[in-house]
Amino acid sequence: MNDQLENDLRQLVRLAISEDLDVAVDWTTVAMIDADRRGACQIVSRAHGIAAGVALVPWIIDEFDADLDVEVLVRESETFSPGTPLVRLSGSARDLLTSERVTLNLLSRLCGIATMTRRYVDLIAGTSARLYDTRKTTPGMRRLEKYAVRCGGGHNHRTGLFDGFLIKDNHLALGRSQQTSGQPTSDPTTSKPGVGNRLTAAEAAQRAVAMRGGLMNQLVAPSIVEIEVDGLGQFEQVLNTGIDIILLDNFSLDDLLTAVAARDAAGVSVELEASGNINIDTIATVAATGVDRISSGALTHQATSLDLGMDWTEGFTT
Repeated sequence: MNDQLENDLRQLVRLAISEDLDVAVDWTTVAMIDADRRGACQIVSRAHGIAAGVALVPWIIDEFDADLDVEVLVRESETFSPGTPLVRLSGSARDLLTSERVTLNLLSRLCGIATMTRRYVDLIAGTSARLYDTRKTTPGMRRLEKYAVRCGGGHNHRTGLFDGFLIKDNHLALGRSQQTSGQPTSDPTTSKPGVGNRLTAAEAAQRAVAMRGGLMNQLVAPSIVEIEVDGLGQFEQVLNTGIDIILLDNFSLDDLLTAVAARDAAGVSVELEASGNINIDTIATVAATGVDRISSGALTHQATSLDLGMDWTEGFTT
């Protein structure tokens, strides 16, 4: 955990509190529960899962300015079964009720992502492949969701556009070559003719490598350069450009095997990342091709929230 994660969580909780309370109060709770009523409850899982976000609950409660004590009962990344208590909360009964839904929503989301990630990680155990997430995250929750991926045993791709070069097809389509002088070119990896000074994959890779780690307007450029290629032709263009990672987008299994063999034969240290059509049914066969990395947006955009509930325990006092 770090300061950025805490800051993101606190901002998100403030927004969630505003959604629930606006500038008012929890009227139902105020009407039904005496101000001096005390109580305790546990956040309990209704399903098998992986813990993610339990260590963040004290920050959530703190944003409510709640009169509650928090006891975390499981470790992050720990496997649990239905009926397992994850967190114990005790104190003001009003505060327990008012903070319940926001706390459950966030924990359910993060545990769901961690649980989905662990399923994928288990399927590629014994291979050389590592599982990575993507930027296909819920707006405002990226660091939190990437934290949940780590809790599930996955790895984080770049956080955003600021901390890594990732050259994609749209950059090639919109970029212009600096190596030609106004002559129409044809892209050798596609049957479509190039238009104007079309930027090739090789030149794009070289341009980013030249900028890697350098200074621009007092900003330090990222140290990692990755490029997405959509076929073996582009792959051959960029293999020896000095980039760090080649993303093999929607490659067939045969083409993945060919790319891995070509990289190994060339003796270059570039890592190969498979992406596209990665799911529970395909990930094991993709990992078996020998790629170093597999990225999947499904870890975040297809994960379902884990079923958690708040069970009231004995010990209510007035």
